[in-house]
Amino acid sequence: MKDIFLSLIGLAAAFLLLFVIAELAFHKMRIKTEWTRKFVHLGTGVLTMLFPMVLDSHWQVMLLCFVFLIILMFSRSYNFLPSINNVDRKTHGAILFPVVVYICYLTSTVFGNFVFYYLPILILAICDPIAALMGKKFPYGSFTISGHTKTLVGTLSFFTSAIIVTSLVISKFEGNDFQMELNSIFGIVTVASIAEAMSKNGWDNLTIPISVILLIYINV
Repeated sequence: MKDIFLSLIGLAAAFLLLFVIAELAFHKMRIKTEWTRKFVHLGTGVLTMLFPMVLDSHWQVMLLCFVFLIILMFSRSYNFLPSINNVDRKTHGAILFPVVVYICYLTSTVFGNFVFYYLPILILAICDPIAALMGKKFPYGSFTISGHTKTLVGTLSFFTSAIIVTSLVISKFEGNDFQMELNSIFGIVTVASIAEAMSKNGWDNLTIPISVILLIYINV
């Protein structure tokens, strides 16, 4: 019990440190919110990879995610943590992230296979920021879906990086009787890419992992 408590405290401290670094970067170094948001997005994604290693119950994950959900909701309502919230568009991405982390963890425990956790979170944490940053850096091939603009460069960046991430994660789980053919990997990445392209206002933080979970389930 003591070890679990220390793990929860350590993880909470690590997440808070991420927020502090982002705030310092925003206030002291004048780094734009889009960059500090992506830093927090990637950093939280990496930290959540530790959950299956140091936590042994979905209730513990629920507690941690709930605490940070409350913090994020409070920060948006009372206008603090501008390194995350100071954007000129409506977005629910930060709020949805702890929710989807718990969903993925719970799903992985139900099916007894942590590929349901690692793959959706890694695609979200790595590929989504790559798509956003590449799309802004090279805004070529603009197209509009559901009233918002995406770029071909961003979508292709997401697809390419997701192929790499998915292949690496699947190869890691092959020893656990989790066999997937190449077309299954492409299927997962294609659906995730469509979810990313069609989602707006931060809802891709939910639609991408859910679509990946569903495709994994179909291909198990």
